Amino acid sequence: MSLLSIENLKTYFHTYRGLVKAVDGVSFNVDEKEIVGLVGESGCGKSVSMLSVLQLISSPPGEIVGGKVMFEGQDLLKYRSKSNMMNSIRGAKIAMIFQEPMTSLNPVLTIGRQLTESMEVHLKMTPQMARERAVELLRLVGIPDAKRRLDAYPHQFSGGMRQRMMIGIALSCNPKILIADEPTTAVDVTTQAQLLELMRDMVDRFNTALIIVTHNLGVVARYAERIYVMYSGRIVESGLADEIFLEPRHPYTIGLLKCVPQLGETRQERRLEPIKGLPPNLINMPPNCAFLPRCNYAIDRCNLEPWPSLKHVGGRHYVACFREILEKS
Repeated sequence: MSLLSIENLKTYFHTYRGLVKAVDGVSFNVDEKEIVGLVGESGCGKSVSMLSVLQLISSPPGEIVGGKVMFEGQDLLKYRSKSNMMNSIRGAKIAMIFQEPMTSLNPVLTIGRQLTESMEVHLKMTPQMARERAVELLRLVGIPDAKRRLDAYPHQFSGGMRQRMMIGIALSCNPKILIADEPTTAVDVTTQAQLLELMRDMVDRFNTALIIVTHNLGVVARYAERIYVMYSGRIVESGLADEIFLEPRHPYTIGLLKCVPQLGETRQERRLEPIKGLPPNLINMPPNCAFLPRCNYAIDRCNLEPWPSLKHVGGRHYVACFREILEKS
């Protein structure tokens, strides 16, 4: 049984230009202690999907209009955003590392206070117990001189250090699911590797499931067990990491992989091939496949029928495409 199961999730935004269908029928699941990757270019609905799980969508203009988010046998969407039930879930059982640590951390509160608050609320710790636990967490995520740094403010730390603190805050209540939304966006390549290794170690240490939300295929290739590929608010392909990277079936997935340089290949052996065109306007979505204008593998059926649903193509591999594509090239 899945730890988290999302079924036909739909999140729309009401704007003065029209209705934006940011997430339009997304379904996926996460098992216990599993690392899952959610991949796609900017604007495809990755972050909105995860924010919808925790009901952190600003309303207005956002609205979760349909679907289910099943966690521990309960549909979280049946509860109000500010209900006691949702407040007991956020941070305690499902925690999120937000995309930009500079804006996610409160600049006028010390790091210690931001670490201890959730433990005092969710775990009912005394201030002294929470502070001792905060020191331990900072040491776990690699912050030197942890006891003294508790009284420092976010602006006194580098981007990589702030991201480590975000990981510490997310893990403070031993959640069952950790959502990492673009966890390495604002840091250099060396720090990226350190943070990703840290998160994997923390998953093993705390027996936590991890959802990595990213546009970086290199990140999920190394760490994710299963991958979901999103495009224009929908899942277009899913499967085990080996199935996605060794035998991609959807033209969008193939296009993403062709944009990534491979170690050991010279410029003469393979040139990078960018995906032509731009993603569609989510206000005026086409009636058929949204990737059709950018697709190199389109057939007549693609122009005549609505966007296909996911179909099973073997193993744990699913693809939303009319054409059977067996190779990347």
